Amino acid sequence: MAEGRIIKALSGFYYVKSNDNLYQCRGRGVFRNKKITPLVGDMVEFEINGPNEGYIMEIKPRKNELVRPPIANINQAIIVSSAIAPEFSAKLLDRFLVLIEFKNIKPVIFITKIDLLSEEKLEELKKYKKVYENIGYQVELLSTKDSNYSPNIGLYLKNHITVIAGQSGVGKTSLINLLDSSLLLATGEISESLGRGKHTTRHVELLEVEGGLVADTPGFSALDFNEIELEELPELFPEMRERRSNCKFRGCLHHREPKCAIKEALSNGEIEEFRYEHYLDFLKEIQTRKPRY
Repeated sequence: MAEGRIIKALSGFYYVKSNDNLYQCRGRGVFRNKKITPLVGDMVEFEINGPNEGYIMEIKPRKNELVRPPIANINQAIIVSSAIAPEFSAKLLDRFLVLIEFKNIKPVIFITKIDLLSEEKLEELKKYKKVYENIGYQVELLSTKDSNYSPNIGLYLKNHITVIAGQSGVGKTSLINLLDSSLLLATGEISESLGRGKHTTRHVELLEVEGGLVADTPGFSALDFNEIELEELPELFPEMRERRSNCKFRGCLHHREPKCAIKEALSNGEIEEFRYEHYLDFLKEIQTRKPRY
């Protein structure tokens, strides 16, 4: 029995990378009976039954899985926001961060098109950068045209399995193509009102880039909080998570409850007001969503 990772799924075949070999595999019928679908990113045990062919016998436990794109065991999400066109939105960035935290994936923030900003706007963006870094996130300001803002982004990919997330027009494709010009990727568009994406790619694949694997489709095309329960939301804001045990009431939602450590930290300037406002907006969104049956 051999072990490997599924790096592509296409027309009922799963392409498993094991050491330096690629095997075209089918899944056993038992998966279908149990309604288990092997996903790109899965670690699997497979039986080799011909030159570069095999049968997947077992899927190893997953660390996480995404629905759109259908992919498993991602350990890093690069959120690409643009500084301008579309305008930088801290609320949209926080929405992505919450979804990524919920899936136990490490987020990294890239803000592109820095060269198009006025001095004043650049200073404003640097303040946001500092806020997110103080929370504990890694943030890079990027420009494909200004060498002052072109760090070695390949270092972020090495030894990681990465999905690249962000709304339409922020420069996800340019970013990947900057890393490796042979990867001319087509990206989907995200409609702001629905937060749903239309993918132009028909299958998901993990591509080898800079010593890591990168998903070839934009991640998190569904930007709603349908999977997140009310009491889980405070855990998805790191600055709240680390202070939560100091609240008087267990299960405090940091809204109307007395003796709340989060509201105290807010009034002391330890938590940013805009982050707290976004938290309340997301809380309301979860409270008012239609019940699921």
